[in-house]
Amino acid sequence: MHFVEAKGILTGKSSSFGMNLYRGCTHGCVYCDSRSLCYQFSHPFEDVEVKQNAPALLEKALRTKRKKCMIGTGSMSDPYQPCEEQLQLTRRSLEIIRKYGFGAALLTKSDRVLRDLDLLEALHRETRCVVQMTLTIWDEELSRILEPGVCSTRRRVEVLKEMQRRGIPTVVWLAPVLPFLTDTEENLRPILEACAEAGVKGILCFGMGMTLRDGNREYYYAALDRHFPGLKERYIRRYGSAYELPSPRGGELMGFFRSFCRDRGILCEPEACFAFLEEFPDPYAQMSIFD
Repeated sequence: MHFVEAKGILTGKSSSFGMNLYRGCTHGCVYCDSRSLCYQFSHPFEDVEVKQNAPALLEKALRTKRKKCMIGTGSMSDPYQPCEEQLQLTRRSLEIIRKYGFGAALLTKSDRVLRDLDLLEALHRETRCVVQMTLTIWDEELSRILEPGVCSTRRRVEVLKEMQRRGIPTVVWLAPVLPFLTDTEENLRPILEACAEAGVKGILCFGMGMTLRDGNREYYYAALDRHFPGLKERYIRRYGSAYELPSPRGGELMGFFRSFCRDRGILCEPEACFAFLEEFPDPYAQMSIFD
């Protein structure tokens, strides 16, 4: 990893902001879109860039904002990758978010989020906190091949259940769904059943398939050549150099997914999930003439 002084930390609109404390990742997920050339990394992806002044920038920004809202992190780089154990940028940022009365929405694949349960509980008690977890591969052997640096899907489900026990709402990202590898009901059903058991509020799915851009495509295909000889050629025959790679079973699987979620009262439309993530409590909603 290497350290930089960032110029800014928050992005987005007044109803919600996003931030990435790190740039790059060591999880090694072969399908990761963040490797794409369009993001203009000037360093190797695994050489994580640490925005060492991020907490100071965050405090400066939040101190001047009058309207409170949710602040998300994890869209481009996991806030709980291994270097967070020592650097604690995520924890320090959560402390600042709490100090200024904002809410937090975290997206991760790591059980390291449990380290900050005390802060997450306090945030949700005082304003709002949502923990998001990516679950896309149920088979543990396949998961170790395709996302080698993260804990197992079953362990991530345990994290979701712990959040449920603490009263912290959760959302799952069911993405990507890899054609010819994870696009089966046998893979999806146990993931969905685990989500229902863990009481997740919503499951974000953008269709049964994946995307590949320059940079990401080459890395993914190299992984296919190492672990699944001949599968890259099957991708090329079907998709060429397309950006969107829908599963041949997409219609059937999306029908199954939506039906499952509707039957169990789980949000499954992206717009509804994002609206839930951006919700922020009205400070006057609990007031009455008797207060």
